[in-house]
Amino acid sequence: MDKEPITVEGLEKLKIELNILKNIKRPEIVASIAEARSHGDLKENAEYHAAKEQQAQMESRVIEINDVIARANVIDVKKIENNGNVIFGSTVTVKDLEINKKQTYKIVGKEEADISKNLIYYKSPIGKALIGKICEDMVVVVTPSGEKTFEILGIQYI
Repeated sequence: MDKEPITVEGLEKLKIELNILKNIKRPEIVASIAEARSHGDLKENAEYHAAKEQQAQMESRVIEINDVIARANVIDVKKIENNGNVIFGSTVTVKDLEINKKQTYKIVGKEEADISKNLIYYKSPIGKALIGKICEDMVVVVTPSGEKTFEILGIQYI
């Protein structure tokens, strides 16, 4: 069982999601199943089958979150001395040299990654390219849409 790095914020979000699933969603689904069961014949009861499917998906997510929490290697980047390198948990400002646009990314674990929020998985092409680099380094990233070249403008441990 490999440890999976996660930020303090990411772990907290998972714990909140787990709490919601166990204490809010689970009782709602149980009530839906009981309601559907009261309607009679279960073979042709679409509400019952939909509620059971929802229950299976929710329980699967609970198991998944528990597994991630059990394997979590929590990294609090704020407690690490900033030596100027891009590391897991750091926030990196880069400039895309092709389109001359600045972008800020946070390097995070798999469960936290969300490109729409600029949270980049550390094993993604850009994450792997940035790890270990320092300010003013030029980074070439091979992406599905072709090579991109970035200049690192800033690194923060926040």
